[in-house]
Amino acid sequence: MSIFKKKEQAERVLPEHIAIIMDGNGRWAKNRKMPRSAGHVAGAKTFKTIARYCNKIGLKYLTVYAFSTENWKRPKAEVDGIMNLLRDYLKDAENFKDENIRVRFIGNLEPLADDIKALIDKNVEGSKNATGLTLYIAINYGGRDEITTAVKEIVREGIPAEDITEDTVSAHLYTKDCPDPDFIIRPSGEYRLSNYLIWQSAYAEYWFSDILWPDFTPKHLEKAIEDFNKRNRRFGGI
Repeated sequence: MSIFKKKEQAERVLPEHIAIIMDGNGRWAKNRKMPRSAGHVAGAKTFKTIARYCNKIGLKYLTVYAFSTENWKRPKAEVDGIMNLLRDYLKDAENFKDENIRVRFIGNLEPLADDIKALIDKNVEGSKNATGLTLYIAINYGGRDEITTAVKEIVREGIPAEDITEDTVSAHLYTKDCPDPDFIIRPSGEYRLSNYLIWQSAYAEYWFSDILWPDFTPKHLEKAIEDFNKRNRRFGGI
């Protein structure tokens, strides 16, 4: 159940699509004199909690930034640990089919290990008929890489330059099947997009906080949504 009463929920506007930059796992672990891997484990638990809560309150779309195109630069042991957490999540997802969450993945999945790609395919196929939250997980994702890939596809299709519109570009992005995010949340005290959904976020509202991702709770999410409800979204108008 939501931590807010039904009357309070009825009075608020729930974003259609929330995107989250899950940041601060390493610092969370460092603050506790623990290895960075412990921070990623804690962050993975928070991800599951927040995804399930979003489904319970009726959110339509949630996109989470799990691994960027730049994250390959991290130490191999850390990258391997993150990939193993992804494996664990994909295997465990079989036990939560009754939660009615449709899972999708965005990013360049080709460099991933074959067993991970097979598990991704299995999860996408197994959840395709779910009617609750649509959860997008960004793996090996970068906004500039996404736009570059879209441009290449447009060129390969031979679409004349004069026929290319913003809709053309949007239709060739990884996110072509979902609306642009109207709310982007970044915990951890950083104030940047980090190459995340840079096309799609043109008119998104942002919410930043100093909370490290493993400490992020449904109460923090509700506070963010409360702030979202105070925004005046004019989309360039008056």
